[in-house]
Amino acid sequence: MSDLLDPPSIDDLAAALVNRGCDPRALERGRRVASDTGQRLDTVLLQLGLVSERQLAEAAAVVLETVVVGPEHYPAEVPAWAAALTPRFLRDARVVPLDAEPDGTLPIAVADPLDGFAPSAIAIAARGPVVVRVAVPVELEAALARLFPESGDTQSDTDDGPVEEDAERLKDLASEAPVIRMVNQIIARAVEAGASDIHIEPFEDALRVRYRFDGVLQEAENPPSRLAAAIVSRVKIMAKLDIAERRLPQDGRIRLAVRGQDVDFRVSTVASMHGESVVLRVLDRGAVAFDWEKLGLAAPVVQRMSHALSLPNGIVLVTGPTGSGKTTTLYTGLLALNAITRKVITIEDPIEYQLRGINQLQVRPQIGLTFAAQLRAILRQDPDVIMVGEIRDIETAQIAVQAALTGHLVLSTLHTNSAAATITRLRDMGLEDYLITAVLRGVLAQRLVRRLCQACRRPADAAPEIVERFGLGPRGHKITLWHPVGCSACRGTGYRGRQAIAEFLQPDDAVERLIFSRADHGEIERAAVAGGMTTMFRAGIAAALAGTTTIEEVVRSIQADA
Repeated sequence: MSDLLDPPSIDDLAAALVNRGCDPRALERGRRVASDTGQRLDTVLLQLGLVSERQLAEAAAVVLETVVVGPEHYPAEVPAWAAALTPRFLRDARVVPLDAEPDGTLPIAVADPLDGFAPSAIAIAARGPVVVRVAVPVELEAALARLFPESGDTQSDTDDGPVEEDAERLKDLASEAPVIRMVNQIIARAVEAGASDIHIEPFEDALRVRYRFDGVLQEAENPPSRLAAAIVSRVKIMAKLDIAERRLPQDGRIRLAVRGQDVDFRVSTVASMHGESVVLRVLDRGAVAFDWEKLGLAAPVVQRMSHALSLPNGIVLVTGPTGSGKTTTLYTGLLALNAITRKVITIEDPIEYQLRGINQLQVRPQIGLTFAAQLRAILRQDPDVIMVGEIRDIETAQIAVQAALTGHLVLSTLHTNSAAATITRLRDMGLEDYLITAVLRGVLAQRLVRRLCQACRRPADAAPEIVERFGLGPRGHKITLWHPVGCSACRGTGYRGRQAIAEFLQPDDAVERLIFSRADHGEIERAAVAGGMTTMFRAGIAAALAGTTTIEEVVRSIQADA
């Protein structure tokens, strides 16, 4: 009745992991822990964070000579052939029936490929040939929650009235096992898939969950709308927020061990028309590399930035819109400066990542600890390097300038569209021209663009109109550009990861003369280009020609009217 392959042994799975690049020493460590605790090796490897769920699934698929099921392969509704299978059995076995194949075989997605009992039992119950597909557990659990909702655990399906929203009722709802499991699934899936943000948004007749991948939102499996209040309350309890306060915005933080790795989440809630909207920023230290090369910055930019950071005093600024990677760039520079011989202090709002050996201070405006107040206080702490999360007002700017004039190196950010516009922004804030020229050592303006997936990108000759419009080369010259396709490695988007494109303005004599003459940012930019600066747009074009991104991404990110 079944075409099942024999389930792999744990040794088969371990061998496949090694063949796919897993460190044998990590496996040996896992074996020792498994022997001491009596747990299975694969469970231990996950708990210790030595492998991911996806790595285990891919290794099992190799051993079974089958495929890994993605979210797009799960059916919209329970297949007719699975009518004999009870939801409880499928939940306990962690199995999802998939749509029948044209040849009559009955595929199932399994979270535990070492379990031979469940596939055999399903083959007998369905009276047909069953084939096993391997699932990533967090994705399979989301499909189970959608296909087989556990009715009656929280609020009756027939109850059309609103959920009782007093604090005790919300606390009770948020403490029930199905809600806890669902929130854990939402969070774990985001971390496993590499999302940067989780959006939980209540609407009149739906609760929408979206993940942000590489700067772009994608919809996930949506929980039942009746659980909206319970899910939001569960997140607020985890973040130690006031669940009784549903009108005012709240901010909090969660630290969780997800698949064996400690991950921080920054939580923000705001009241919307149909309930509270929640956003969790995923701060996975293991997924972020504070390394110039991995940021994708061009070598000349890194060289100029490193030179500015090596100076004993002055101000170095990083600019760009929200979400352009400014903090990551500053952290990278700070880690390069971090040494026993230097005292480094940061003032942040909020502290995103904890950096070993660096004193990090949190801004708390509600008790008077603003950027300016904190900056004034830490000057008495004898620092060598100071990072101010953002210069927002003239008071902070003036204290930062004073710190730079008295022998400190100050790093900070501003919200401007270009490096040259930073100078006019400082002038507009009220800084005198002579102070700007005295302390400014460099300005790095950057954007993030999506990287092309190297597994599926395809080359094509650029149209003559594109070559001419963007100045890609001489007229009639053949230019090759790369384009997104989409595959399982990049979730069908054609892009995987992001890189920074930037320009670095290092004030020279010509730029300083223009600052004193109160020239606008256009004149300053032209002088900087004449002095050797490559504009952000041209840096993006260079990345597109190198095949790491696309022209469309560069234009979308910089909003250039070329």
